[in-house]
Amino acid sequence: MASLLTGLSAMAQTADPVIMKINGKSIARSEFEYSFNKNNSDGVLDKKTVEEYVPLYVDFKLKVAEAERQKMDTIPSIRKELNSYKEQMVIPTIVDSAYIEREARRTYDNTASRFEGQDLLTASHILVLLRQDATAEQQAAGKARIDSIYEVLKSVPKEQLAERFAEIATEKSDDKGSAQRGGSLGQFGKGMMIPDFEKAAFALAAGEMSAPIKSTVGYHIIYMTERHPFEPYEYHRDNILKFLEQRGIKEVAAEAYIDSIVNARGVERAEVIEVLHADVIEKDAELKNLSQEYYDGTLMYEVAKKDVWDKAQVDEAGLEAFFKKNKKNYKWDLPRFSGVVIHAKDEATLAKAKKLLKKVPEEKWAETMVSELNNDSVKMVRVERGLFNQGDNAFVDSIVFKQDREQKLKEGYPFVDIYGQKLKKPRTYKDVRGQVTTDYQNSLEKQWVEGLRGRFSVEIFDEVVKTVNKH
Repeated sequence: MASLLTGLSAMAQTADPVIMKINGKSIARSEFEYSFNKNNSDGVLDKKTVEEYVPLYVDFKLKVAEAERQKMDTIPSIRKELNSYKEQMVIPTIVDSAYIEREARRTYDNTASRFEGQDLLTASHILVLLRQDATAEQQAAGKARIDSIYEVLKSVPKEQLAERFAEIATEKSDDKGSAQRGGSLGQFGKGMMIPDFEKAAFALAAGEMSAPIKSTVGYHIIYMTERHPFEPYEYHRDNILKFLEQRGIKEVAAEAYIDSIVNARGVERAEVIEVLHADVIEKDAELKNLSQEYYDGTLMYEVAKKDVWDKAQVDEAGLEAFFKKNKKNYKWDLPRFSGVVIHAKDEATLAKAKKLLKKVPEEKWAETMVSELNNDSVKMVRVERGLFNQGDNAFVDSIVFKQDREQKLKEGYPFVDIYGQKLKKPRTYKDVRGQVTTDYQNSLEKQWVEGLRGRFSVEIFDEVVKTVNKH
């Protein structure tokens, strides 16, 4: 037995050998191949060779290892997200055929019970519409009209009646919906039509036509095309199953299956999902790789966000120092304008706005004008604040950059001026914040990963790397 187990283990290793170990955790060649092939598929612009992709994948796995070291996979919000993904993966794989069959049978029985053993009918009608408050004169006119139609139809030979009925229904019926179909109402059963109409319809045999009858909506002539007993379950089963599938019966069945295990064994739902998930990924390599990818990606994102991205966003001193050290990377080809475009209702407001701005720092210009000059009922100024490139704003282009551009005034604000300064180069990192922040994040991330390489062990098995996509 021991030799057999050893042999099976060796076979498994040969079939899917370990390509690398990160912090002592083995990573199979198949997992690496899945990631490599996905990120180097057709349409990817910056494709990598296997050798180029290895260090990128190692860095990715190092971040996951750091997230696990910080036990981020135990944080309730992250745990909830990971469990939710497992549920999404597990639910479609649960096929409770017995539950679905019971629901299909129940749907059939409920439908059949409504018909109370009566036939299903297929019929057409011609309607002369009457309002419920119709006068005696209007009722008489309606009755005369339906009687005249009936007299025409009575003279039609039986073998031609169906065709002629459809023609007259199309021409004369006030039920415009069914008239487009030659008066056809399709198939119906007990309880699906108004009582007077239904009573008259059920009294007809197939191929028979009724005399005019009165209902709550007017006068009808009914032609019975076909009638037959409600078919057995087997006849309707496939259509019922399709109907139920369209309404998510498989998901409902899966949920019922999980609930049954939870109730029967007295365990938490998450435990059941965990066991089912383990079974699913053991049987399906594609789902196993998808699951691992989601787990790794979630942890990598959370730890990088916490340790690098969020820190870089708020590290004002670090951003400024990085900008000063790398000023040569943030030159502008053309000058820009940093300031505000002020749209005012009158000249006095415009002058007051510019005077206000002399007393406050630049970052508060827009806020100050809006709070000081506007109130709930009257907006005296409209403000555009920013770092303007040439071509961004017609007023800036005209006043600052001396370009001849058409300027469109805002309705109700005929007075316009600017306040600020023309810049040949960035003054601080704030003038190029987006670019500096991205570069600073990348710099911090590089340092962070170097630290992770010093913290965690990394083993690459080159002989296995050479076999990627070649076995």
